[in-house]
Amino acid sequence: MRADLSAPSTGGRTPTVIRLLVLATFVVILNETIMINAIPKLMDSFHIDEQAAQWVSTVFMLTMAAVIPVTGWFLQRVTTRKAYVIAMGVFLAGTAISAAAPTFAVLLLGRVVQAGGTAVMMPLLMTTLMTVVPEEDRGKVMGNVTLAISVAPAMGPVISGLVLQWASWQWLFLLVLPIAGAVTYLGYRKLEDIGEPQAGEIDWASVAFAALGFGSLVYGLSKFTPDNVLNPLLLVVAGIALVAVFALRQVQLQRKGSPLLDLRVLLAGTYTKGLILMSIAFLAMLGSMMLLPLYFQHLRHLSALETGLLVMPGGLAMGLLGPTVGKIFDRFGGRVLVIPGSIGITAALAGFTQISLTMPYWQLLALHILLMVSLAAAFTPVFTLGLGALPPNLYSHGSSMLGTLQQVSAAFGTALVITVMATRTESLKEAGTDAISAQLDGMRLAFGVSALLSVVVIIMAVLLPARTASNGHGHGAPQDLEDEVPAPELVKD
Repeated sequence: MRADLSAPSTGGRTPTVIRLLVLATFVVILNETIMINAIPKLMDSFHIDEQAAQWVSTVFMLTMAAVIPVTGWFLQRVTTRKAYVIAMGVFLAGTAISAAAPTFAVLLLGRVVQAGGTAVMMPLLMTTLMTVVPEEDRGKVMGNVTLAISVAPAMGPVISGLVLQWASWQWLFLLVLPIAGAVTYLGYRKLEDIGEPQAGEIDWASVAFAALGFGSLVYGLSKFTPDNVLNPLLLVVAGIALVAVFALRQVQLQRKGSPLLDLRVLLAGTYTKGLILMSIAFLAMLGSMMLLPLYFQHLRHLSALETGLLVMPGGLAMGLLGPTVGKIFDRFGGRVLVIPGSIGITAALAGFTQISLTMPYWQLLALHILLMVSLAAAFTPVFTLGLGALPPNLYSHGSSMLGTLQQVSAAFGTALVITVMATRTESLKEAGTDAISAQLDGMRLAFGVSALLSVVVIIMAVLLPARTASNGHGHGAPQDLEDEVPAPELVKD
């Protein structure tokens, strides 16, 4: 017998359980970007080259890509409180290992453990939000969530820049450790279980295919350079093949009701359109996040801290606009936000194709703020519309697939812009162009390719509905999709 899935109205307020999860997610996402400026100090401390030092970021991304596909299954098998304690406990262990790392190999191990905990937090937050917040209040609450998850990546490089001015790289972990510990304890004391876990054994073959497939795909994409195409390409092809095997395995397991990642989420048209939009928009965002620091530091000769301060206003604007975007969505629906937002993304990226060595900083700042604000206008409605199109028993799988494709998009966006920029730069240098002009032109072309891809975002935005159609079940999922997979009964508050 199915319990009543309708949630009581929150009056637009963010429930306590969501506030706790947002706080924890803020801490782990902040940590994801806090190592960006630490590469030079790691090179000195461990006597390694830059390529090796970059693994502190690469290994984190690889672990996220490998673990997130498992979270849909995991979140349906444990209580909210247990999932939270396990995720934050793993994150804390990874942070402690990293802080005390005597060798670079141990530091990488710590980053892997950290990423394992981080991978669970975002799907847990989104799944819980969609379960406890009624449809009419989701926009504003999702907007408040956007504030935290948008500000954290923007603050990471700035905080690391400040810390590294005065202290060693170990302090990047030592400062996070007590904060994460306090958040974990607070959540352990205050968090209540939202749903009742389902029984079901894990399919270890699926775990292996997911880890190897998505891991190979992300790693291959992250290693593309003009001088190194064949090996990364082989990794990408192998990754795609393994992901295809993983998908076929999930289709088989769906007949038994226990897939690792339930692909029936793709039967919901609104969710699939939102997934495409989010993936391309995330690709464009990560591409710009890679190119702008290179531009500021290599061509305008700014420090890492000055670069962080220049890009911080865009991230803050994106986050602070989140609650307002949520209110507009609740009142008018998604189209009034997503369509202008998608146009703004393309316009900002097109504007960056005009960068020069003398372009005023205020113009660069304005373009970056336009990009971030436009992404905020798109992300909150698309998250809400996409997940709202699913039945509650597929929320965790929908969140997991979204998180997985974000990692793949991040890797693809980075690989794309770096490869395009480097290829164009080398081509111009061979033709006799000076190095600085060649790199600048390469950056312009990379921004142009990102702008061209972002046109897909506009197309998907036009195809999205203003709201998820209600079917009388408290959400907008297709009735046949809901009936195929029984929803877990929820524990009443």
